[in-house]
Amino acid sequence: MKVTVYGNTTCPYCGAARLLLTKKSVAFDDIVITGNSELRNEMLHRSGNSQIPQIFIGDRHVGGFDELSALETSGELDKLLAG
Repeated sequence: MKVTVYGNTTCPYCGAARLLLTKKSVAFDDIVITGNSELRNEMLHRSGNSQIPQIFIGDRHVGGFDELSALETSGELDKLLAG
C-alpha cells in the first residue's frame, strides 16, 4: 500500500510520523513542502487541511500524527497498510 507523508524537516509531529512508519518498516513517499507552494497546494487539495503532517495510506486521508498514532494503538494501522 502506498503511503505518503507531507511535512517539513523541523516539525516534531512530522518526525514522529516518519519514525513510527520507519519502525514498522513501511516505505513511504516523504514530501517536504517547505518553500514549495506547488507541493503545499497539492497537500491542501488532497487533504483539505494546511497543517502538517498530512498522511495518506493509498487514497485514504489518515490525517496527522495524532490520527496515525491512534490507528497504531487500536491495531487498525496494520489492517490499512495490508490493504
